[in-house]
Amino acid sequence: MSQVMKKVITSPTFAAVLYRFIRAYSLTLRFTVENEDPWMHYLQNGGRVLLCTWHQQFFAAIRHFQTYRSYHPALMISKSADGEVIAGVASRTGWDPVRGSSSKDGRIALQAMIEKLRAKRLAGHIVDGPRGPAGIVKPGVIRLAHGADAAIVPFYIEADKAWYFNSWDRFMLPKPFTRVRMIFDDMQHFPASSDESVFEQQRRELETRMLIHLHQ
Repeated sequence: MSQVMKKVITSPTFAAVLYRFIRAYSLTLRFTVENEDPWMHYLQNGGRVLLCTWHQQFFAAIRHFQTYRSYHPALMISKSADGEVIAGVASRTGWDPVRGSSSKDGRIALQAMIEKLRAKRLAGHIVDGPRGPAGIVKPGVIRLAHGADAAIVPFYIEADKAWYFNSWDRFMLPKPFTRVRMIFDDMQHFPASSDESVFEQQRRELETRMLIHLHQ
């Protein structure tokens, strides 16, 4: 990517235009939400919730995620140029971007996410982002849930018609005017443990559960 192009796409103006486009595009979708009430009840009664999904499916969730803006929830986003764009969009939806990833400043970002999740009680996480490999739940989501004593709530996007990009995650873009379902899974509680075998068992359990909803 040229320096000129990088400067353009990381500018606040580009993020603002992209945000408006996403808003307009998302309004064409016939959108429904399933199984939100159980975890919202838990959150409203003092619990902490960590929402998570595959990188492939996060686009369609942007529309509905604006409804949680009163919590000002945190979301870890990489320090890449692409991440700068996503952070600009996220902040406009009322979310609080925490910059960092497993490849750069991950430990610092994870600690910041834990602190924000403890304080705000709601956060989001992309389990295989930002670079994959697809279908592998990285350890960060379990460490974050342990550190903040939060329930993990996976969610999935299903669309009657969608385009799939030729990218590492086969990024999904629902087609305009199609029916889209945002489906929240049941809450998952993973007790903190210093035993690495227990930690890995929890990670694999979450991965197995979520793989059922990864579009191949």
